[in-house]
Amino acid sequence: MLINCVAYQDGKKLADIAVEDISDYVEKPETFVWVALHDAEPEELAVMQHEFGLHELAVEDASRGHQRPKIEEYGDSLFVVVKTIECHEGEVAVGEVDIFVGQNYILSSRDGSSQQGFKSVRARAEKEPHMLRLGPAFVLYALMDTVVDRYFPVLDMLETELEKIEELIFTQGRQRDNIQRLYELKGKVTTVRHVVAPLMEAVGRLHGGRVPAMCQDTQEYFRDVHDHLHRISSSLDGIRDTIATAIQVNLSMVAIDESEVNKRLAAWAAIFAIVTAFAGLWGMNFKYMPELEWKFGYPMAIAVMICVCLYLHRRFKKAGWL
Repeated sequence: MLINCVAYQDGKKLADIAVEDISDYVEKPETFVWVALHDAEPEELAVMQHEFGLHELAVEDASRGHQRPKIEEYGDSLFVVVKTIECHEGEVAVGEVDIFVGQNYILSSRDGSSQQGFKSVRARAEKEPHMLRLGPAFVLYALMDTVVDRYFPVLDMLETELEKIEELIFTQGRQRDNIQRLYELKGKVTTVRHVVAPLMEAVGRLHGGRVPAMCQDTQEYFRDVHDHLHRISSSLDGIRDTIATAIQVNLSMVAIDESEVNKRLAAWAAIFAIVTAFAGLWGMNFKYMPELEWKFGYPMAIAVMICVCLYLHRRFKKAGWL
């Protein structure tokens, strides 16, 4: 679906144009065309390929979707894939933005269920004509910067969820639930990391060293995006390490609880073993057994067993086993 199609000249908006007029405007000097699509159909991409002269392999990747974040060069044009990340009811939703960039055009195609568009990016760019004069490379930066900035709320959500779980680690009876939540959180962190890591590697190619010709004047801006991605990556590493530590602590708490249960069972088993031993001893009906004919023999045996059990119970209680 076509969102908008606008021509810019010398950093200023020239006009909203029809798709069939794109090829006429891209031939004008100091002019470029910015097109935005949402959930583009193959037929729409085919039309854009004809108007802009897009490389067939880039169009094929955009049509298939589900691409890894990357930046590929096709002659004097770029094909960029970035992933969008949003939170819906605690779940991480991943979308995709495919961007075609040339000397006199930029085409973005947003796919997925994301409701956040890039109207704010266009408004921001149009308010800065001195930056828009840098051409499609600045628009590419603005799009990538907006996508990366939207990673930070997701990062905050992950950190908040981790803090809530950490508060419950030492709560009795929560160990199984804590481990399940920690593993679910680890899966979310892994999903975000699979988005951030390859994009950080790709953006690193747009500043310093050999960079595409169209990005020569915007290297410092892409370096800023790279710095943001590096911060996010470092935070994700910290969250992942904390999750690993929390899982180990939680498993240790489970082991400690099991040890306490084993201690209690062992203590009670020892107490009942004494009763069993005395009962078995006095249960042997030998003729010359002491106190066999004494009328107070039975009460005395019960009293001895109770006293020994109470003594053992006191000792186990003092030792922390009961």
